[in-house]
Amino acid sequence: MPYTVFALKWRPNNFDEIVGQPNIVSTLTSAIEKNRLAHAYLFAGPRGVGKTSTARILAKALNCKEGPTVNPCGKCSSCLEISQSRSLDVIEIDGASNTGVEDVRLLRENVKFSPTSGKFKIYIIDEVHMLSTPAFNALLKTLEEPPEFVKFLFATTRPDKIPSTVLSRCQRLDFRRISTLEIISQLDKIAKSEKISVDKEVLFAIAKTSDGALRDAESILDQLVSFSKDKISLKDVISVLGFVEQEALFEITDKIIQNDPKKALYLLNRIIDDGKDVNVFLNNLIEHFRNLMVAKVTKGDAKLIDLPQDICERLLRQAQSLSLEEIFSAFNILANTLEVAKRLDSLRIPLEVSIIRLSHGKKIPEAAVEIKKTSLEQVPPSEDKDLSKEQKTRGEERPKESPEAAMNINLDNVKAVWQNILDSLGRVKISAATYLSEGEPVKLQGNLLTVSFPKSHSLYKESLEKRENREIIEKNLTQALNTPLRINFILSAETKPKADDSGNTFIRSVMDVFGGRVVKKD
Repeated sequence: MPYTVFALKWRPNNFDEIVGQPNIVSTLTSAIEKNRLAHAYLFAGPRGVGKTSTARILAKALNCKEGPTVNPCGKCSSCLEISQSRSLDVIEIDGASNTGVEDVRLLRENVKFSPTSGKFKIYIIDEVHMLSTPAFNALLKTLEEPPEFVKFLFATTRPDKIPSTVLSRCQRLDFRRISTLEIISQLDKIAKSEKISVDKEVLFAIAKTSDGALRDAESILDQLVSFSKDKISLKDVISVLGFVEQEALFEITDKIIQNDPKKALYLLNRIIDDGKDVNVFLNNLIEHFRNLMVAKVTKGDAKLIDLPQDICERLLRQAQSLSLEEIFSAFNILANTLEVAKRLDSLRIPLEVSIIRLSHGKKIPEAAVEIKKTSLEQVPPSEDKDLSKEQKTRGEERPKESPEAAMNINLDNVKAVWQNILDSLGRVKISAATYLSEGEPVKLQGNLLTVSFPKSHSLYKESLEKRENREIIEKNLTQALNTPLRINFILSAETKPKADDSGNTFIRSVMDVFGGRVVKKD
């Protein structure tokens, strides 16, 4: 007998075998039982989640000799012909290959004829959104008032491309992506039935790679069976798919938590040298921090994380070493890495810089410039127009200024150690350092430093004005400059110059690591 691939061999034959679509199954079976079937259905959803298979099962349920029934026998001539795609009463049309108005006109002519043996004449049009606008217009009248023995079943991955005039004439059912746990369960069922020896980690890896498409997962398992000899191991998955194993994500996150940039960089390069796609790794790492966030908020709810329970418990343990703000900050840094990569035409370098930035723990010199420490006298506060409205509203104590401080440091001194201040702050609180890096020191009056943010970064300003963040920043300023300083934040209508990319934190970090400089075109 010719070999049948898993995606076809394990295609569901009845409603009970449909995986991961309980709401769809409930709606259709209820409609059959109550004899309230619509004349046209639109099955919308991602690829590989069972749209066409469900359409065929509905066709069998309607034309089975026992039908309409929610449990088609699968043995009568009608059920067998539909399963083998040779039924004269169930016409399957590929929307991508029959896009023209002439194809629809032919369909309209054939709709008039009664079914040959079954109770209904059923048209299944796959990827229906590929029909042209004239073709849709030609279909409208027939779709609205078809003969009583005709049913239309449309399937599409792009419902947004279907005219509203067509959508209004159909009952729409939205298919969801199948969860990782449901895919793992189905793959395990297939492996046992096919007597395939496979590790649990392999099924998890396949499920994650398939991105919610069961058909893709079954095809990958089929490919791995052909590739491996006796037993499918995680090593086989990595060789065939370039999959980044979950362990690597936990390891590199541990290095970030431990402030160990050297080991983090070695681990990243090992992953890349093993042939992993850098873009896949970055997306997986971003998803990992998303899972850490959910684990921290929900105490490791496996339903929301969509991972096996043992991994959820490990995520929860790792998340306890990070604050939510630190997770948010890491997520933003990694997400912004993609934007930097577009300008550098390389993803590896900005990813390396981001990993080092997240995990660096090197000691920073106490100050980049030598400033004589001076004892300050307390003086009455003076009015300052740059104080934020939020400060005045809350009635917070104004920062006290000191003429002596102004004599010993100036704005240039602050700018000279600004990057050191950001680096030092990053070791204490990553989120505060990230937000502050988007600001620019613009004024030093007495011991009051004013930092300006573009209006588009008002949320950063508001976050830094929180008491805990302000105190941490002022402490770092005082340590770096050996002078007690207070800080004030304002919004400016002006934005940072775009002509000099060195103003971007990531670009700046790249140049610091590799000794580069910005070259301007004449």
